[in-house]
Amino acid sequence: MSVASSVTLIAPFDEGVPGPEHFQITQSTVPPPEGEGSIQVKLTGLAADPFLRGRFKTTNVPVYAPGATISGFVVGKVVTSNNNANWKEGDIFGSMMEFTTVQNFTAAQLEKILIWKLTDFIAESELDLGLSILGMPGATAYGGVVDVLRPKEGETIWISAAAGSVGTMTGLLAKHLYNCKTIGSCGGPEKCELIKTKFGYDHAIDYKAGGSKEELKAALKAIAPKGIDMYYENVGGAHFEAAFESLAPRGRIAVCGGISMYNDKDMKPVSINPMTMVYTSQRIEGFISFTYLTAQREAFLKTMHGLLREGKLVPQDTVFEGIDSFGEAMRTIFTSKNIGKVVVHV
Repeated sequence: MSVASSVTLIAPFDEGVPGPEHFQITQSTVPPPEGEGSIQVKLTGLAADPFLRGRFKTTNVPVYAPGATISGFVVGKVVTSNNNANWKEGDIFGSMMEFTTVQNFTAAQLEKILIWKLTDFIAESELDLGLSILGMPGATAYGGVVDVLRPKEGETIWISAAAGSVGTMTGLLAKHLYNCKTIGSCGGPEKCELIKTKFGYDHAIDYKAGGSKEELKAALKAIAPKGIDMYYENVGGAHFEAAFESLAPRGRIAVCGGISMYNDKDMKPVSINPMTMVYTSQRIEGFISFTYLTAQREAFLKTMHGLLREGKLVPQDTVFEGIDSFGEAMRTIFTSKNIGKVVVHV
């Protein structure tokens, strides 16, 4: 028998910043896996992700029952394999599964979960990369830039939440793959300096020094007087409205998040006039990372792994130690205290 620890939600809550008071850690025993093709896995890391905030609300479908185990993105390794053709002992992986440190899966169950093998790409000592560059944030950056925005050489892109796990990689992809002029927005002079010196951004906008729609538009106009060609949306609200009104003809917006609204009970809609898009041939497209972690997995992993080994992608994590630190890790995301990916080692 193995002892497992799980992150559980005390009760759903609709408003406010998540923190340690909203979660508890429970213990259970896990027997050896049974049946041909079954495996047992051990998690090494959990991702504290902004999208999880929506899952803690009473409006989530399905609603988490009080005491339910949270699911999200994880990394780990296979500790036991009962003759599974695809997974052998020692294989390392990224996945979306329950935040339970030891779990068993039958062969049939493995066919139904989102899991991708990392054994051929990274060593066990690099497993955190399965939560960042070779995980959901990397897939989100890759899909948004390569597939949704489809930059042309030298175009201008504005990226919000540029110091976060997705934003840091989005700027690097736009720069190294398409030689784009990159503008990032983030909170505070330290983060603005960091995204320029470490992540290659050409310009930085400090939204804490001026975050209204008109202030953001003025900052953009000073940098890109003819307008921006692309906007990568991570924030919502005034950022989205400023980007839309600053978009050049044939401009594109990729929408994958709206963190400024996640802690509100009801997300406020943005105000735009879509008729202005008709004669300018502009486009807004939403997307999620799952496409690139499943159907386009091979292209995503090979591209991101290659850029990583060439030194063109820079890992950046904010790390918490111990599964009982998950609540504090979640709070960090919404109080602008993290740089890059927030990882909880378990």
